[in-house]
Amino acid sequence: MEKVNVTINGIAVSVPSDYTVLLAAREAGIDIPTLCYLKDINEIAACRVCVVEADINGVPMRNLPASCVLQVQEGMNVRTNTAQVRKAVKSNVELILANHNRECLVCKRNGSCELQKLCDELGLTEVSYEGKMRKAVVDDLSHSIVRDSSKCILCGRCVSVCRDGQGIGVLDFTHRGFNTEVAPAFDFSMRDVDCIFCGQCINACPVAALKEKSNIDDVWAAIEDPDKIVVVQTAPAVRASLGEEFGFPVGTPVTGKMVAALKRIGFDKVFDTNFSADLTIMEEGTELLNRVTTGGKLPMITSCSPGWIRFCEMKYPDFLDNLSTCKSPQQMFGAIVKSYYAEKFNIDPKKIVSVSVMPCTSKKTEAKRPEMQVDGLADVDIALTTRELGDMIKQARINFPALADEECDSILGEYTGAGVIFGATGGVMEAALRTVADILTGQDLKDIEYNVCRGIEGVKEATLTLPIGGVPTEINIAIAHGTANAAKVLDAVRAGEKNYHFIEVMACPGGCVHGGGQSHVSAKARLDVNPKVNRANALYSEDERQTLRKSHDNPEVKALYADFLKEPNGHLSHKLLHTHYHKRDVYCQD
Repeated sequence: MEKVNVTINGIAVSVPSDYTVLLAAREAGIDIPTLCYLKDINEIAACRVCVVEADINGVPMRNLPASCVLQVQEGMNVRTNTAQVRKAVKSNVELILANHNRECLVCKRNGSCELQKLCDELGLTEVSYEGKMRKAVVDDLSHSIVRDSSKCILCGRCVSVCRDGQGIGVLDFTHRGFNTEVAPAFDFSMRDVDCIFCGQCINACPVAALKEKSNIDDVWAAIEDPDKIVVVQTAPAVRASLGEEFGFPVGTPVTGKMVAALKRIGFDKVFDTNFSADLTIMEEGTELLNRVTTGGKLPMITSCSPGWIRFCEMKYPDFLDNLSTCKSPQQMFGAIVKSYYAEKFNIDPKKIVSVSVMPCTSKKTEAKRPEMQVDGLADVDIALTTRELGDMIKQARINFPALADEECDSILGEYTGAGVIFGATGGVMEAALRTVADILTGQDLKDIEYNVCRGIEGVKEATLTLPIGGVPTEINIAIAHGTANAAKVLDAVRAGEKNYHFIEVMACPGGCVHGGGQSHVSAKARLDVNPKVNRANALYSEDERQTLRKSHDNPEVKALYADFLKEPNGHLSHKLLHTHYHKRDVYCQD
């Protein structure tokens, strides 16, 4: 690409012609403050915090342009730290603070708030503008997300990620002038619109205007109840993000420390959702083979992501029969805990409190679905996010970095590398192919890394040749992450433009590693690191370290079938591990 020469604070740099001044400044090692800016998602210059002085060949530019949208030009001279710039930035931030709930010490984002950090960098000690504030609205009616308008700074990041990133558009600017706020249309609760509770709005929010609905107190109460047996499962992606809560670099795997922390918190048993990820492959892989060989409904679409399931129910109900009937690994695990595990250890399942730690806010709503119970008992009683687990560890005064690695408890704690990679986009597909290929060939194949499934392209496609009924057969697969990309795939199938056999969909961009319940990564940090890539790499590295890397080789899963379930897709499996989905009225939470 053509490059242009610009000068920023006296430093000459040559940068691509499509760069903004904000990006060019980073090339020169100069930090320009930002707040509304979120790379590739929200670049609208709303907050005016990144303003600069600039001239082109000695001709001053009018006013103070925002560097996040100001494209570089040959001969441009930029100054980021003049008295006029400092005064403007300070005034703009004070105006934001004038209508902001400043109870920082008791705020969920205290310590990780991007506005708080900016105020510290600017040395703000008081707010010059005091007056009337917008009426606060706290919407906490859903199981998953809380919206607090008193914290909102109208940056628009949540609007852009929901509308443009996810293709849903639940949130937008409502009302006018002073009364403007970000909310669903007609002041509806997020519970009562077509929100899928993916939590990408929470990831985008720089403050605490959007956050998960906390269930921490419920877990502490269960742990302290002597009549309850509290078991916990942890999803694959959690181990790739939890360390960030304690200062580890983005994408540092902390599996052993995570297990040790859970035991010290006081859970009676610590298990791993990777186990039920392996179990899911046994059930889902068998279901796929049955559909392909018996003329069942194709393409079969994965059902692990609850946000995607809600999206399908509301937006694409004509594809409901294409969904795998398998419950998600979270729900499968809960069902097995209250049946197989309870029976094996002679425990009354009513005394078991099944807790999950997930990278996902939509898992909270999934756990409350009426379909997700067996014989009147919920599969999962309480779902926490990665951030909530981080908070619990801090509340328990545990020195997380100093913990020695420990292992999960047995029976439901063993897992393979295939179970680990569930957390990355393409991971479910790759795990399924490892097992399906072995079953169809009758061999223990050694080439098991399906790189065609990896990467963060929005939609990935491939054609694989597998022996079905002894005949080499082409199987067409597709992988989509983010519901906007899922819509593209389904629209193509609906129009007859694509013919797939198996489709993997994850509601969140990058898959579960970038779920709405993962650790916050600031907009500034995202300029230098991609959480989706780093966290996925953490899971792939753990996969490579595993002795067993195929779901059907998991000895505890084998024992589960031998002692209890008997066979994949059998009668008991269908009772415990499978479910159904239905066309959903958007004005219906469950």
